[in-house]
Amino acid sequence: MAYETTPSVQDVRASFQRRAGRPAKFEKAADPRKAMVRLLKYLGPFKSLLILVVGFIVLYSLLGLAGPYLMGRAIDKSIGGKDLHGLLVTALLMLAAYFLSNFFNIIANLIMARISQNALKNLRGDLFAHIQTLSMRFFDTHPAGGLMSRLTNDIDAINQTVSQNIISLIASILTMIGILASMFILNHWLALASLVVIPIMYWFSNFIAKYTRKGFRELQKDLGELNAVAEETVSGFKVIKAFRRNESAIETFRQKNNAVFKSAVYANSYAMLLMPLTGVLGSFFVIVLASLGGWLALKELVSIGMIATFINYAQNFTSPLRQLSNLYNSIQAALAGAERVFEIIDTKPETPDLPDAVPAGRFKGEVSLRNVVFGYNPERVIIRNFSLEIPAGQTIALVGPTGAGKTTITNLLTRFYDIQEGQIRIDGIDIRAIRKADLRRNLALVLQDTFLFADTILENIRFGRLDATDEECFEAARMAEADHFIRQLPRGYHTNLSERAGNLSQGQRQLLSIARAILANPSILILDEATSSVDTRTELRIQKALLRLMEGRTSIVIAHRLSTIRDADSIVVINNGEIVEQGNHEELLERRGFYHHLYMSQFKGNEI
Repeated sequence: MAYETTPSVQDVRASFQRRAGRPAKFEKAADPRKAMVRLLKYLGPFKSLLILVVGFIVLYSLLGLAGPYLMGRAIDKSIGGKDLHGLLVTALLMLAAYFLSNFFNIIANLIMARISQNALKNLRGDLFAHIQTLSMRFFDTHPAGGLMSRLTNDIDAINQTVSQNIISLIASILTMIGILASMFILNHWLALASLVVIPIMYWFSNFIAKYTRKGFRELQKDLGELNAVAEETVSGFKVIKAFRRNESAIETFRQKNNAVFKSAVYANSYAMLLMPLTGVLGSFFVIVLASLGGWLALKELVSIGMIATFINYAQNFTSPLRQLSNLYNSIQAALAGAERVFEIIDTKPETPDLPDAVPAGRFKGEVSLRNVVFGYNPERVIIRNFSLEIPAGQTIALVGPTGAGKTTITNLLTRFYDIQEGQIRIDGIDIRAIRKADLRRNLALVLQDTFLFADTILENIRFGRLDATDEECFEAARMAEADHFIRQLPRGYHTNLSERAGNLSQGQRQLLSIARAILANPSILILDEATSSVDTRTELRIQKALLRLMEGRTSIVIAHRLSTIRDADSIVVINNGEIVEQGNHEELLERRGFYHHLYMSQFKGNEI
């Protein structure tokens, strides 16, 4: 096995540096053994292939040890004895040994790549599938960025270790053990001399590696902060320009840039120091062996070929020693990543359907809330003894100040959250006794923050009912007043939307959301601030589309613009999780109560 005596600067940097632009820190798993055992279970189905990989690594390591031994024999037997034929045979044997060593190494890596990617595919699939089962509470309390980090960064860290570092770790350990064993078999005096030098080499390599890791961790942290400033400045350029903060942005960037400069100088200085230092230590190893070997040769206790073999082994010992030092951090990072992935997989899924939950067809739409009590935190109740009857086919508007509990009511209707006390019934059946899939099939939500996928407009509309035909999607778009603007786009319904549909206006996104809801053909419609983020002209178009969507359906409308719910059959005024008033628009204004105050405050342009 031909190891390099000294590593290149690029190798050193790659060993310690993580992906630029992402703040990094050296992390260790809280329980490495448990994380490793669970991770190994994903390699379990490939046990026979793993045994084959280990076998190839053993052959690869043993053949690597044969090269220096054959070189020593060539010096003693062939060159010393002037045996040209023997020298040629030995040279061919060395060539075969090095060729087969690298061949087995390639085969082991190819098999390991297939094993690791299959295992990671299963792990990634289990993680994603489990995320789909988690409750809305989980997503409300865990940032999306953190979950994406599990699916990408943590899986990448595991991938790095499983696909590459396992082979390097086994090969490095086997090589070092093999070299030491070979040394003692060949000559115990020279082997003992090696044992004096090896701890010194390990200590120096570990000392430099420690500071190099520290330097690159700081560099990645500073790079992450610099990139964050740059991204924020570019994204908010219009605001910076409007408030004349260009100089301030430049100064902030300059400070972060200087921090990156200092961290980079520190990290790269140690990284570049490792290469010559490893060379010096390797040379020191050779000097010790050459000096002792020369003295033993003069005493006729060892041959010149034996000294050459030991010097070769000494040079080959440096690389695996350095690799073991570097692998420690990446393995710990992978175990920490695995621990975080398993933490998500171990999270309790959404409350399942009751064993006796009944399937439900299409609802009539009669909704009843009786003495409902709920709080996102059980100690802090938001909805208090809430009772409301909604006849089938009627439009009910929920109004009230921000934080009154309006959106919470819709979260309870959809069973994104379950109530703590009371009952919610649809068509006389407790919703907890209805299968969630059937319940949500009868409900459709049109929200203020419309979410559209990076797909074609047609497929985004079809998301409302996956088995819908193209013509049904076109009809839904026509009813939603969206057909006209869609056909004006370069590719019409086949236009691809950018991330979060950034290539459409807010009003256009809202119309597509309405088209999606129309296609779903729900029994109960929930509109949560569906027109609050658009201009008046666009609002009129959306209102027209909504009226078509609401026709013949039970509709629950949440709106801050009170002008949009004047025609509702009933307006329910909520404050602090309780109903304070109920009636139609004219009745509530005549009472000159809470609704009158809200309406007049908005009419005068004051904050509600």
